[in-house]
Amino acid sequence: MKYRDRQLSSTGVSAYTSGWLEVDGGDITRGRDFTQAEDLAGSRVVIINDKMAERLFGESEPLGKVIMIRNVPFEVIGMYAPGGSFMGEGESPRAIVSLTAGRRSLNANIDWAELAVKPSGDDRDGAIDDVTAVIRTMRGLRPGQPNDFAIITQDMLFETWGKLTGIFFLVMFVLSGVGLIVGGVGVVAIMMISVTERTREIGVRKALGATRRVILWQFLVEAVTLTAIGAVAGLVGGWLVSVLIRNVSPVNASVPPGAILAALGASCLTGILFGMLPATKASRLDPVEALRYE
Repeated sequence: MKYRDRQLSSTGVSAYTSGWLEVDGGDITRGRDFTQAEDLAGSRVVIINDKMAERLFGESEPLGKVIMIRNVPFEVIGMYAPGGSFMGEGESPRAIVSLTAGRRSLNANIDWAELAVKPSGDDRDGAIDDVTAVIRTMRGLRPGQPNDFAIITQDMLFETWGKLTGIFFLVMFVLSGVGLIVGGVGVVAIMMISVTERTREIGVRKALGATRRVILWQFLVEAVTLTAIGAVAGLVGGWLVSVLIRNVSPVNASVPPGAILAALGASCLTGILFGMLPATKASRLDPVEALRYE
């Protein structure tokens, strides 16, 4: 997508037949939809959502402007707001052209087709049976032959999405756990080296009256500080990656505040758990032996 000096390198373009709003659930907020005559003629008109209008036109009026889609001019005739969707399509730039214009002007090859069906009443199961019968008849399938097409309902989409997110969450949880263990081992190694190198310092502090609790607290604070610095570095890296993904793809990636708190909390807990061993060793050092350490 391009308008003058502004360009979107990655965006969604859908090619629909006329009347798509009746089943899509969206609404034209400004301008108009393309007509059946424009669809059949392959007129180069396009409808965009608010996100695309914001990125291409800023504060200026988008209606009537000509944008370039794959270097082909299309006139903006309307703006629309999508209907409710669990995939969050309204959060990314998106454009709608007619099916004929997509095939003729944008060389869109139809490798597969998706038919959106909206029941006229409340009998969804009856509508599914009717659609199945019509498509089987169109494809010449005999009574004993299985369907060579799929009918997908919103319930099936939600169920599949729930399984995918559950598996993704489990994998991320396991990977995060392994990462915390590896990082914890690194914390133990670093802090043990620190305790060894500062043995005489610990002996001096104990000779001056420092208690085991003070020494323990000192090394725990150092361990937590070490892991917290790692967490901040990871959060900054994750935020930069989310900004990059948001700018080069339709995915509206972000770092939620809950994730920031969880990362900081997990890092502090890791520092306490894995820093306890070296901190305990430091607090139990004999001051006389510590002062003699070379």
